[in-house]
Amino acid sequence: MDANSPPQTIPVVSTFANPFDSQNPPLPPAATSNGAGDDTAARKPIALWPGMYHSPVTNALWEARSKIFERMIDPPKDAPPQSELLSKTPHQSRTSILYNFSSDYILREQYRDPWNEVRIGKLLEDLDALAGTISVKHCSDEDSTTRPLLLVTASVDRIVLKKPISVDVDLKIVGSAIWVGRSSIEIQLDVIQPAKEDSDSSDAAALTANFIFVARDSMTGKAAPVNRLVPETKQEKSLFEEAEARSKLRKRKRVDDDGKKEVESGEMNRLKALLAEGRIFCDMPALANRDSILLRDTCLQNSLICQPQQRNIHGRIFGGFLMHRAFELAFSTAYAFAGLVPYFLEVDHVDFLRPVDVGDFLRLKSCVLYTELENPDEPLINVEVVAHVTKPELRTSEVTNTFYFTFTVRSEAKAAKNGYRIRTVVPATEEEARLILERKDAETLRLASA
Repeated sequence: MDANSPPQTIPVVSTFANPFDSQNPPLPPAATSNGAGDDTAARKPIALWPGMYHSPVTNALWEARSKIFERMIDPPKDAPPQSELLSKTPHQSRTSILYNFSSDYILREQYRDPWNEVRIGKLLEDLDALAGTISVKHCSDEDSTTRPLLLVTASVDRIVLKKPISVDVDLKIVGSAIWVGRSSIEIQLDVIQPAKEDSDSSDAAALTANFIFVARDSMTGKAAPVNRLVPETKQEKSLFEEAEARSKLRKRKRVDDDGKKEVESGEMNRLKALLAEGRIFCDMPALANRDSILLRDTCLQNSLICQPQQRNIHGRIFGGFLMHRAFELAFSTAYAFAGLVPYFLEVDHVDFLRPVDVGDFLRLKSCVLYTELENPDEPLINVEVVAHVTKPELRTSEVTNTFYFTFTVRSEAKAAKNGYRIRTVVPATEEEARLILERKDAETLRLASA
C-alpha cells in the first residue's frame, strides 16, 4: 500500500430494509462459502453471519473483511500457521468509518438518544468491532493457505468523551494499530465530528479509545506471534512509545498485585474514616447525614441469557455487546442516584478476564462507588458494573468483566431543577470501603502518570 494513499474508508448505511423493495432478495439460508473465488452467490448471506444483529457498523465492517472473516469462521483443518512475520506500518491497518447522519434518516434514528446525541452504548459496540477489524488487517498475511489467528479483546485502556456527539452531523471514526508486543496489539481510535455551526472547521476528536487485542493460534489456542509494527512518522513513533510505556506499567501492576503486602496503619485509618458515617447509617439511621447514602442503596442489577445473535466471529459473546449492556446499566444507576439526567464522561481501564459463551447466564451488578463534589458545576458520579457468568447447575459464579464509568449531570437538567444535590456515598462494610479506596488510588495513580 502506498504510504501516501488515504486510509480505507468504510461507508455505513442503515440496516433496515424497505419491505417494498424486492429487487435484492436475500440469499437462501443454504448458501454457504468454501472460501474460493469471488462469487457472491456462494457466500453466506451477510445477515446470517454471527453478530449481524448489533449495529450497521458491525455489518459494514464484517462485509468489508468478508474473505478473512469467512476463513476465520471455518479455517482449514490442516492449514499451517503463518511461517514468517511481516513488517507493517500503522498506515496499512488504518481504517475509517463514515456515518452519513446528515443524509441518512434511518441511520440517524438508529443512533439517536433522547437528547439528540449519539447513543454511547451503540458507539461502544462499534468501537470494539472496528478495533477487531484493524487487528485482523494488521495480523493478516494475505495468504489463504495459512490458518488465521484468533484475535480477542483483552482490555480497553480508556475511553474518554471530550465533547457531546450530535446525531445530526456526519461522524467519522479513524483507527490504526499503534503498538504491538509479541502476541498483543494496541489499537487507537478517534471519533471525529466537526462543529455543528461550521462543518468545514478542522477535525476535532470528540472521543478517544485504546483497545488491546491478543492473538491466539486458532488450532492450539496458545499465544501466537503477530506481525511487527514499524512506525514511520513522528506522531506514529510517539504513539508507539506511549503505548510501550503503558504496556510496561500494566506488567508492573500485575507484579504488584501478585505481591500484595499487609495493610499499613495509614490505610487502616483511611478505612476507619470511610466506615464511620456508614456505621451511623447502620446503627443509628435517624441520626445519619441526610446528604449521604449507603453504597448498597445505590445498587441495580439485571441478568440475561446470552443468545447466538450476540456472538462474534469466534462464536463467543461480542465484547462490544458486553460494554453496551454495562453502559446502559451504569447510566440507569447514575440516573436513579442523581435524580437528573447523567452525562457520560469516560470509561476507565477494562480487563476481559474470561470469555462469555452463547447460553451463559450473565448477571450485571452496578453501584455508585463514590462521588466527587469539589466542583459544584461538574459533580462526578463514579459507577462500577461487575459482570458475572453464573452456572446454577455447578453452583458457581465467576467475574468476567469489571467496568468503571464516570458521569456528571447534564447542564440543562441542572438548570431545570433548582436546589439539586448529589449525595456522598458511604460504605457499610470493610469490603466496600476497601473497594472505594482501591478505585480512588487507581485514579490518583493514573492522573499522576498521565
